Amino acid sequence: MKKDLSTIRHVALDMDGTIYKGGTLFDFTKPFLALLNRLGIGYTFLTNNPSKSAKDYLAHLQKFGIQADETQLYTSVQCTINFLRENYPAAQRVFALGTPSMCQEFSEAGFVLSEESHLDEPDLVVVAFDLTLDFPRLCRAAYWIQKGKPYVATNPDRVCPTDEPTLLVDCGSICACLEAATGHAPTAVMGKPDPAMLTGILARHSLQPAELAMVGDRIYTDIAMAKKAGALGVLVLTGEATAAEAAEFVLPPDLVFPSLQELGEKLREIKPKAILA
Repeated sequence: MKKDLSTIRHVALDMDGTIYKGGTLFDFTKPFLALLNRLGIGYTFLTNNPSKSAKDYLAHLQKFGIQADETQLYTSVQCTINFLRENYPAAQRVFALGTPSMCQEFSEAGFVLSEESHLDEPDLVVVAFDLTLDFPRLCRAAYWIQKGKPYVATNPDRVCPTDEPTLLVDCGSICACLEAATGHAPTAVMGKPDPAMLTGILARHSLQPAELAMVGDRIYTDIAMAKKAGALGVLVLTGEATAAEAAEFVLPPDLVFPSLQELGEKLREIKPKAILA
């Protein structure tokens, strides 16, 4: 079945690398969101980056001048918490490699966070993109994993996009380190490309998969998730992936655009009658 933009009623938007990069908002982002509003197309912001809480992300968007509420945001932390509740209902103590902001979300969800001590045994380990990572905590996570504790990764991303002159080592790379040390891969990897990041949006807005477009800058997360969920996979080239990589990928994107600006132009062509003069 051919997929295109004509049936789209809702857009799931990746954040870093798609609407902004690091601390820089792309100049086409606000016009694109305004166009979606005029076209009557809903949108939800998704992110695999677990380093900020949902409240932090809403505040971050507000600093850019983007108004959004909690129903327009879904993060890999929220996805991970839901997964743990469903699959490990008896788990209470968590050893987490994550930022204080992420750890606060787990605390607010009712989990108890284990200290960096062999005496404070957790039920499971959660590994995330941890900007505050230090060596003793990394070693303690490896210790519990080697002891047979199940461990869940918040996302598979190897690096995090940034506009700074550095390379940000993300959760996937931290997990690769732990797997090399312990011989154990994560019990589960949440976030994109897990389709659970999209199925909630489909249910929330009573959508069919063909009515949802997943727009992002990564093939192995954003586009792979769209394929798994049956949604339209739209790649923008403002983040990690290149056009050459998209062409060579086993499951290529349904559509590729240089940025949200060109995607907006295409939507304008398809649904011009919806735009008010």
